[in-house]
Amino acid sequence: MSTYTIEPPGVVALPVAGTGAMFPVRRVYCIGRNYAAHAVEMGHDPDREAPFFFQKNADNLDISGEFPYPPESSDVHHEIEMAVMLKSGGSNIALEHALDHVYGYALSLDMTRRDLQGEQKKMGRPWEIGKAFERSAPVGIIHTVDDIGHPDQGRVELKINGEVRQEGDLNQMIWKVPEMISYLSVYFTLAAGDVILSGTPAGVGPVSKGDSMRVSIEGLGSMEIPVV
Repeated sequence: MSTYTIEPPGVVALPVAGTGAMFPVRRVYCIGRNYAAHAVEMGHDPDREAPFFFQKNADNLDISGEFPYPPESSDVHHEIEMAVMLKSGGSNIALEHALDHVYGYALSLDMTRRDLQGEQKKMGRPWEIGKAFERSAPVGIIHTVDDIGHPDQGRVELKINGEVRQEGDLNQMIWKVPEMISYLSVYFTLAAGDVILSGTPAGVGPVSKGDSMRVSIEGLGSMEIPVV
């Protein structure tokens, strides 16, 4: 029987709608600039170029229902995204079979320390300090494919204190969910428990302590996330 030098970390797990079951998380992949209007607002060409990804940590996913404003930043931005949960994986997954690996979908946020991310970009350094901080990805309950199918269209909206800040439609994704899965599987061996954050529409901007974020995606419901 194995022994450990320290107590092993617990499993990060997310609730599944209509069940008492939890979905265990393995890795978190995030696609960048996957809506044309958001690419433009970030100063990039919206033409369809090869996708790029960065990662968050599994324990950045947070189901507490609130977002603690992080330290060492004065410019933290909201980015609403649809999360894709995988039930299986592999390498070099064919496009036509990619959706067979999806377990379900959920609301999520890719909160970003934009000032710190910007500093790293200028120096050509990785983004983790701006993206992969504690509780940087509030996430909602998972809706299974059996219950909702595969959402490929539907309104995406984020409000701050009742005012619409981000809006778009899932059908505006440059790279669709099957393409993301297939592309990622060329470079990584995907597996059950992997999560993909599928990009954000235009309108990203700052939040402040005391704000209330209301995020919704058609078919996935809504959630209210206070900034504390």
